[in-house]
Amino acid sequence: MTDEADAVWRRRYPARPFLAASVAVVRDGRVLLAARGRPPRQGVYTLPGGLVEAGETVSEAALRELREEVGVEAEIVAGLPPLEIIERDGDGAVLHHYVVHPHAARWLRHEPAPGEEALAVRWVTLREARALPTTAGLHAVLAHALAVTGEAGEA
Repeated sequence: MTDEADAVWRRRYPARPFLAASVAVVRDGRVLLAARGRPPRQGVYTLPGGLVEAGETVSEAALRELREEVGVEAEIVAGLPPLEIIERDGDGAVLHHYVVHPHAARWLRHEPAPGEEALAVRWVTLREARALPTTAGLHAVLAHALAVTGEAGEA
């Protein structure tokens, strides 16, 4: 089993939730989305993000994941309400449980680029995001990020 496959397997049937951070980077009324490069939900659009490491704040994790996944630099404007992702197997046992703390941020520099963790990247309006396959709860997070950054233009 590869290290990547082993990591995915170890997150199944957790004893406790995993803490993750993500970031909605806003630029000119658009938000940066990335298509997941790995399972689960490979190819589905979401915010750049990942697990928080020990000794790291959720904001630091969000910005680190943004740099690692798509090469963008941003400044955090606000933390947004957390999302809980709980998936159960056919027997009702908890298969996955993540608590994701999203952030709203303003773009600073560097153009986003796909890589191992992001198959594709794109700047989208909220309307454009609604036409894409996305993770659950994403549209509300995008609307909130656009509002707190003062760029809530097109719905």
